This record gives sequence, C-alpha cells and structure tokens, in this order.
Amino acid sequence: MSRPKLDSTAVSEKLASVPDWEVDAGETALTRHFKFANFSEAFGFMTRAALVAEKLDHHPEWKNVYRNVEVRLTTHDAGGLTGLDFDLATAMDRIAAGTGTKR
Repeated sequence: MSRPKLDSTAVSEKLASVPDWEVDAGETALTRHFKFANFSEAFGFMTRAALVAEKLDHHPEWKNVYRNVEVRLTTHDAGGLTGLDFDLATAMDRIAAGTGTKR
C-alpha cells in the first residue's frame, strides 16, 4: 500500500488535526511523547495502537520506558510523511485520550 509523500503545504494542513505532534526539520517524521499514569496504561496503549497499525499495515517506531512512550511516524518507502502517518497519529491520539494521558 504505497502512498505519495506529502508536500510542505499538505503537511502543515494535516498537522493542524494532530496538534500534539511535531514534525521534524526535514518534514520526514511526526513525533510525540505520551505520558501515562503507569506502565500498565502505557503498555495497554501500545497494544491497542499496535492493532490499529497492523490494520493500516503501517508500523510506528517507538520506545517505552515505564510510563512514557516515544513515537516516531514516517513512511519509509515514500521517503517522508504520507497520509498514513497522520491516520495513525489520529488513531493514537484517540486511544491515548481514552486512557487519561498526561501531556
């Protein structure tokens, strides 16, 4: 499932829908730090997000340390950001909102 790389204008427009995410300087990735109440909530978030990622066939780069989850989204085969990255970011925001994420 290949999607075209988004141009700067499209990235800026889509970023408005995921305001807690940041775009790296080269517009190649979205990043966000999630902080949960405890490890169990963080792991539960990752499990639910993994199910969505599998359905999208688009997988995050992420790291979990105790209650913190660092996420980086990019579309490697497009060489930057695509709609898939924003779809997964939106889904992750929705999942996190249901767990009482701290910012």
